[in-house]
Amino acid sequence: MSARNSRLGTYWSTQGFRVVMLTLALFGWVASGPLWSQAYPVKSIRLILPGPAAGGTDVVGRPIAQKLSESFKQPIVVDNRPGAAGVIAAQLTANTPPDGYTIMIGTAVGMSISPFLAKKRPYDPVQDFAPITMVATAPLMVAVHPSLPVKSIRELVALAKSKPKQLLYASNGAGTIQHLTAERLSQAAGITLLHVPYKGGTPAVIDAVSGQVQLVITAVPTVLPQVRAARLRALAVTSARRSSTLPDVATVAESGLPGFESVQWYGMFAPRNTPDAITDRLYGEIRKAADGPAVKAPLAQEGAELTVAGPRALAEFLRADITKWQKVIHEANMILE
Repeated sequence: MSARNSRLGTYWSTQGFRVVMLTLALFGWVASGPLWSQAYPVKSIRLILPGPAAGGTDVVGRPIAQKLSESFKQPIVVDNRPGAAGVIAAQLTANTPPDGYTIMIGTAVGMSISPFLAKKRPYDPVQDFAPITMVATAPLMVAVHPSLPVKSIRELVALAKSKPKQLLYASNGAGTIQHLTAERLSQAAGITLLHVPYKGGTPAVIDAVSGQVQLVITAVPTVLPQVRAARLRALAVTSARRSSTLPDVATVAESGLPGFESVQWYGMFAPRNTPDAITDRLYGEIRKAADGPAVKAPLAQEGAELTVAGPRALAEFLRADITKWQKVIHEANMILE
């Protein structure tokens, strides 16, 4: 073979190799996109919930798990991991492979509050997770014992200013969203309320009914039966808009503290670096699952409303929520041991 032909053979051999490699790379890109996402899932998915069975996250998560199982034709295994205000569930999720087979329902406490109450942050809620979608939001309620001579947040603020450090309020516990909501209200109104933490909303409500504390801030379903029985008086809900469950109860924002909002929220997350194709697929299926009574009815019982939005919307919401609660934590010097 001539030197010229040898050079031509080497050239075409090199170019052919490049074409083959480019084709394989292109195939890999395609496979990692829509075609690959259509194959997902090929096995069961674990849904981690940061609360006990029959708790708030369980009521939100299980109906969605059932609908996803039906649409994916794969089991969705619910894994309840309560404890440490959502930290246990979040750490477990963050440390699993980003393959779409472990997902979690995160809440305001576990994602926006708990990591920033510790001296050493256990995880980064923004960097360590891939947002999938917001699922639901639920307001809290501010309620008082009937003996307290107030019928609105305005009147409560006026009374608290006339009796500084004398009014006791009950919450679900130190570092909970109920606790921080009361702190935020106090900071916004310029008052000082004394915190009495309980191990959950039910014992907090019981002591509010008995008059051991003057007011309670907790989830709407926990306190609503006592309000309807006139054992407690509802002053306001903490959402930006009035609750569809209690349309006659004003919001805190309507009652002299404009812009005030505090909600318990539920969002779906995966470990960071989970492919977009997977999170987009999950979002699409959750959006379809949420459009039916099997999911809506249990949420209504929790006083929650569907707020399905995609990964970008959840990421933006999370950043804003973290900023809001970091400010409250800093001003109240609430770093916990």
